[in-house]
Amino acid sequence: MNSNENDSPITVKEAGRRGGRATLESQGREFFSRIGKKGGQRTAELYRGLLKEFGRKGGRPRRPTLDEYMGEEANNERG
Repeated sequence: MNSNENDSPITVKEAGRRGGRATLESQGREFFSRIGKKGGQRTAELYRGLLKEFGRKGGRPRRPTLDEYMGEEANNERG
């Protein structure tokens, strides 16, 4: 039996890629533009307050430094 592309299992990543290409061929680029815009609008509706807060802080929330994470105990041990 010849081993070819159809006989071997595919990864989730490859399955997604194939599905995306098939959707692109059947629906076209305008479809992706339309659903992307809908997704962005829905995200803005659900998380408007959070997005405003991120904007005020200058973008994405930053990760706390080790000192902030550990609290005052970290500062006292160094001194």
